[in-house]
Amino acid sequence: MKPSGEEPVLLAELKPGRPQRYDWKSSCETWSVAFSPDGAWFACSCKTSERKSRGSKAETWSRGAAKEKTLECGQIVWGLAFSAWPAAEDGDTDPACDVGLPCLVLATGLNDGQIKVWEVQTGHLLFSLLGHQDVVRDLSFAPNGSPILVSASRDKTLRVWDLSRDGRQVQVLSGHVQWVYCCSISPDCSMLCSAAGEKSALLWSMRSYTLIRRLEGHQSSVVSCDFSPDSALLVTASYDACVIMWDPYTGEQLRTLRHVPLYSMLDSSSEIHTSSLRSVCFSPEGLYLATVADDRLLRIWALELRSPVAFAPMTNGLCCMYFPHGGFIATGTRDGHVQFWTAPRVLSSLKHLCRKALRTFLTTYQVLALPIPRKLKEFLTYRTF
Repeated sequence: MKPSGEEPVLLAELKPGRPQRYDWKSSCETWSVAFSPDGAWFACSCKTSERKSRGSKAETWSRGAAKEKTLECGQIVWGLAFSAWPAAEDGDTDPACDVGLPCLVLATGLNDGQIKVWEVQTGHLLFSLLGHQDVVRDLSFAPNGSPILVSASRDKTLRVWDLSRDGRQVQVLSGHVQWVYCCSISPDCSMLCSAAGEKSALLWSMRSYTLIRRLEGHQSSVVSCDFSPDSALLVTASYDACVIMWDPYTGEQLRTLRHVPLYSMLDSSSEIHTSSLRSVCFSPEGLYLATVADDRLLRIWALELRSPVAFAPMTNGLCCMYFPHGGFIATGTRDGHVQFWTAPRVLSSLKHLCRKALRTFLTTYQVLALPIPRKLKEFLTYRTF
């Protein structure tokens, strides 16, 4: 893999909702953006508030059919997650989707603790999930297409829901002492990571719903987390201006990416901005990371390097997500806009493709037990940085 030296280019900008007055009375914040698994749909939340009224919605756009939908959620929307369900079959009891047709759903986490789950094509409300006592800050569906949904809330809990059982709550995960900001299910559906306003992230088993370990190493609140596509790596981002890359199976810290200010490269007359991180995400092939920080920069990192390979100036970034097929990144901003940026495209080496295929079903411990040379074990376990 050869990192691209090209800087991200702003491709497009969405400005959902009605225009906002930029004064102390009003604000519009895009805290969450999401792509459907096939990349055909995109959704963003728009939180608007004024002294006398509040409005909230989730907006979705379709690439192929040029469709746009607005889901009126009735409350401020904080979290979003898509999931593609298999087609319902004859004999299914009360299927959420039409028999014989695949179903795309969008879950929305709301200000009052509700989670509303929508069928995207029709805009029909499928479920209203009740249980959280405060803002639902983030949502994550099991990536294997199963109807398991995990929610993270300011009530300091995570909750697991089974939408195949009429949205039944199957587990409450307690262990955080601060608001939970983020949750991420590993692509192999074996682990769940959660980040709260604490210096450690929690790693949970998705099989037993028990705590595996605390990941300790940050010096300030951990606010974002994401697994690599092969589940072999986990990254956490913190207000301490660092991203830590972990082996989730052993809890070992593999690398720390420090966000060094680049003020002079952008605007020598600007005031000093902190580098507190807001969001981190893996690229779909697992060779890059994207981060958004309070220093007004979108950074792109190559996996084996300790400094960004590209960066772009952006204002008030809050979240980021890669397009499922790569090539661009969506970011949400504090002023309610969504921006789409170019991202490096790379042809994965055969070595990386083999590693990714093997690590999809082998844990670190299983790799270390293989009768293969030490250097090959180090490569397969991402110890060759």
